[in-house]
Amino acid sequence: MNNTIHIKNMVCPRCISAVSQILVGLNIDYKAVKLGEVELVSMLNEFEKKSLQKKLQNAGFSLIDDRKSRLIEQMKNLVIEKIHYSNEKTELKWADIVTGELNLDYKYLSSLFSSVESITFEQYIINQKIERVKELIVYDELTLSEIAFKMNYSSVAYLSNQFKKLTGMTPSEFKKSTNKNRKPLDEI
Repeated sequence: MNNTIHIKNMVCPRCISAVSQILVGLNIDYKAVKLGEVELVSMLNEFEKKSLQKKLQNAGFSLIDDRKSRLIEQMKNLVIEKIHYSNEKTELKWADIVTGELNLDYKYLSSLFSSVESITFEQYIINQKIERVKELIVYDELTLSEIAFKMNYSSVAYLSNQFKKLTGMTPSEFKKSTNKNRKPLDEI
């Protein structure tokens, strides 16, 4: 029996910590909490489920019950995990990563994502990458060449063009600006 529940808007390690604290506060036993999902020791009864839903909503999260929403959230969490929290350099294409992780046809997943989110999956990935680039620019620890390499861009020019197209300014202009205009990951 699968004792996994899926949670929307978990986008960072602090989200994992917040959800863990909610579960502990409700005395709900769990095996693991990761981005977008919790593996429970046993299934929730209706009272526990309603209590959890209420606490999650108060913290900006929500339970996901339908399959399509769950798939989309898994896709988003996979992108966030790979772009924002993983240091491994992969040569795989996103289609291969998502297909391998979710065991479903990429065309189906991409189409589903676009129909629900009103943005293509590819554009979502680009938006996440640009937000990560903004973060790296603000940290000021890497050169633009190092950032381009780290983010799997083929060249600094390609990164700069994509950055300008999305933000309206070059990476250098962004670095000099006083308004760093970054978005929370769950709003991308």
